[in-house]
Amino acid sequence: MKWLVLTTLLLLLGLAAAAPPLAPAVQAQLDRAVIDYESGRIDEARLVFEALSRRGVPAADFNLAVMHVQRQLPEPSLARAEELLLRSARGGFVRAQIMLGKSLENGLLGRRNLAEAHDWYELAASAGNAEAQLAMGTAHYLGRGRAKDAARAAHWYREAAKAGDIGAAYILASMYEQGDGVEQDLRLARYWYQRAADGGDDAAPFKVKELQLRESAS
Repeated sequence: MKWLVLTTLLLLLGLAAAAPPLAPAVQAQLDRAVIDYESGRIDEARLVFEALSRRGVPAADFNLAVMHVQRQLPEPSLARAEELLLRSARGGFVRAQIMLGKSLENGLLGRRNLAEAHDWYELAASAGNAEAQLAMGTAHYLGRGRAKDAARAAHWYREAAKAGDIGAAYILASMYEQGDGVEQDLRLARYWYQRAADGGDDAAPFKVKELQLRESAS
C-alpha cells in the first residue's frame, strides 16, 4: 500500500521535474493527460503517455512506468516498468532516477542492487534533489551502497540541508559538534541545529540551548 501511495505521488510530481524542458505544446499534452489521470480517465491518459513515450519524452516514460507498477494498464509488467524507468532516468528525469534508486534498494521491481541504486541517487543528488542528497549522505555515512566516508557524507548532508531538509541539517550539526568528517566547529553546529529547529525538528532547540551554554562557559 505504501508503494502505491508513493508511486501515485511520484506520478503527479514527475511532470514538474522533467529535464530537459519540454516544448509548450508537449507540456500541454502532458498536463492534460495528468488531468485525465486524476479524473479517473486512465485509458485517455495512457494513450497520450504512450504517444509521447514513442516520441522519446522522458516524463511520459516515467508515468507509464508508474502505471505499470500500479497495474493500471491492460498488461502490467514490472519488467516493462523498469525498462521505461531506465529510459526516463537516462533522459535526465530526476523523479525516475529517484524511483529507480528506491526500487533497486528495496527490490520493488523484483531485483536488488544497492550499488546501482546509489548510482541513480547520485545522479539525482548532483542535479540538486534533496531526497537523493540525503540518501547519498546516509550511504557514505553508513558505508551502505558506497564506501564509508564521513567527509563525503558531510558534503551530501550539507547539500541536502541547504536545500531545506531538516533531518540532514540535524545530522550535519551533530557532525560539526563531534568533529565527525569535518573539523569540529560548535558555531557551525549551532547554526545547523538552529536551521533544523526553524524547520520544526523537536530535538534541535535543546541542542541550540546546550551549545549556547557551552559557548558562554568557554
